[in-house]
Amino acid sequence: MTSSEEPTLYMYSTTVSDVGTVRSNNQDSSFAGAHLVAICDGMGGHAGGDTASTIAIRSLAHIEQDSAMAAHDAIVGKAKRERKLAGMGTTITAITLVADYWVLAHIGDSRAYLLRDGHLMRLTSDHSYVQHLIDTKRISQSEARNHPQRNVVMRVLGDFDIDARPDISIRTARAGDRLLLCSDGLCGVLEDSTIEETMLHFTDPEECAQKLVSMALRAGSTDNVSAVIADATLALNADGFDLPHQTPIVGGAASATLEAVADIIHEPVVSAPPLISTSSPAERAAALIASRKPRTEGEDEQSHQTVGQPSDVREETGERTTPDTGEIPVVQKQDGNYSADPNDPEVARAIHQEQLDQKKQARTKRFHGRVAAVITAVVVLVALCGGAWGAYAWSQNQYYLAADEGKVAIYQGVPTNIFGLQLSHPIEQTSMHISELPEQWRNQLKQGIPADSYSEDQFNQMQQEQEAKKKAAEEERKRLEEQAKKSKSSPSPSPSKKASQEDS
Repeated sequence: MTSSEEPTLYMYSTTVSDVGTVRSNNQDSSFAGAHLVAICDGMGGHAGGDTASTIAIRSLAHIEQDSAMAAHDAIVGKAKRERKLAGMGTTITAITLVADYWVLAHIGDSRAYLLRDGHLMRLTSDHSYVQHLIDTKRISQSEARNHPQRNVVMRVLGDFDIDARPDISIRTARAGDRLLLCSDGLCGVLEDSTIEETMLHFTDPEECAQKLVSMALRAGSTDNVSAVIADATLALNADGFDLPHQTPIVGGAASATLEAVADIIHEPVVSAPPLISTSSPAERAAALIASRKPRTEGEDEQSHQTVGQPSDVREETGERTTPDTGEIPVVQKQDGNYSADPNDPEVARAIHQEQLDQKKQARTKRFHGRVAAVITAVVVLVALCGGAWGAYAWSQNQYYLAADEGKVAIYQGVPTNIFGLQLSHPIEQTSMHISELPEQWRNQLKQGIPADSYSEDQFNQMQQEQEAKKKAAEEERKRLEEQAKKSKSSPSPSPSKKASQEDS
């Protein structure tokens, strides 16, 4: 099968974020797109944490169409310009789907989980003081949950003199994979077993995210609670039919300014659905359906999602054709009086000039945006090349058994190819013939038997079964030869003798 014929994975994601029952504002921010999912938990006081997490989401949003370090630089720059924000920071846990690989960047104590084949595994390690105590075996997992310093984070992005480099990892993606990214407001109160059970039970991503956030709040979480759910789905031919459209969803603090994110990724974005707090299954289902319907005129905006359009759409829809009083300049007339009347000729000229200036700024912004897009594309390309090389280097440290010219051979690499590049080659051929092996071994060898799942006992068993089959074949051959010799040495009886024998 060539690379063009291989199935393609695409991602469908959603997010839910809630301020909780104790905090006065939401300092979490989340993003759920077709290529990127991210969770950021801000810190630094009422005016700092939400700003830091919002900046981080905007910096990461470029991937949906920079890196965690770009977010770090943006946060530090903001803190230097506005000293009241000094000391702010944020955690970041972000995953992007690249060529059927999960690429993970993580710093802080937010978490990423992977549900695969019915089992939940944690993809991240908390950069927290409590996790350090656990790793050094000073406290147990159960003691960590109520430790007085459980909220102390040792690595974050922000205006701090600490290590700001995120952990980077790459993992092969599979169809059916389900990701959970969450802030510590969720994973800090729910056991991993509870998270696993919930992710298995609720197949709808939004319903699953709603349930996890609700459970965390009922379990007594005193923090903001955010969850992102992402499912990897298989498309046999991504160009052969319409895939489900994934409108990027922004949750938490970053959703307060949707237009800014829409301008970054040059497409509409939608705010995360509100938390459905009803308890009845029927009520939850009805509320879930209602949250997905478009809002009609007169309905309560607080109960529905809002849409943020990029600047070019906002201009086309004529949102700026009739300026409101906030956009009308105050003009000092020639007679010394001041006027803000849009019907005054001098005010009208000032408005026209302001619109010309705004259009000029917009053109300049678009030009800078194109330059930034080119630079970002180059950076992303370099990052992808680095990731591809890392994946290839990892693959060359793997070994497996497979067929080679009718015999069992040891291969180096992994049994796949990317864009026509084969990632394995035979390095040693054994004396075992494929045709002499039992059918179960032949079937396994067609797929390749990884070295880490192939024990010496299994290899000995394969050899023993091969020797037994060869011995049985050899005994059958000897028996047939003996029968042939006997038939040649014994002459056939004459017809008359044969007849007399029959008469008797």
